[in-house]
Amino acid sequence: MSDTKLAAFLADKKLNHDRLLAASHALETLTPEDRRLKLAKRQAKKGEPKEGDAKPTGKPRSGRPVTPRALAAALTGTAVSGPTKQRILRAVNHLLEQKKQEKVALKALF
Repeated sequence: MSDTKLAAFLADKKLNHDRLLAASHALETLTPEDRRLKLAKRQAKKGEPKEGDAKPTGKPRSGRPVTPRALAAALTGTAVSGPTKQRILRAVNHLLEQKKQEKVALKALF
């Protein structure tokens, strides 16, 4: 039943697919701070300095959570892009942190 390392890991740790999708959505959703960062980067690129004149620091969230289709592809062993693997890893580590378990590396899942 568990074709891939990811499917076996999720079954072993008893992590629900729906909770994984919900965690990814919560982690990747853009916040107002992320939107301000993106705006500041766009304006700095155009050459329109604002009154703050501070360089944008930090990295905003992607705003793209793991989709059910992407998770299904990862569980069956179909090719998945690198950024999607990272989003799945962040969501899995978030759920493991909630269960007070050790975080895992990308190699453990893919």
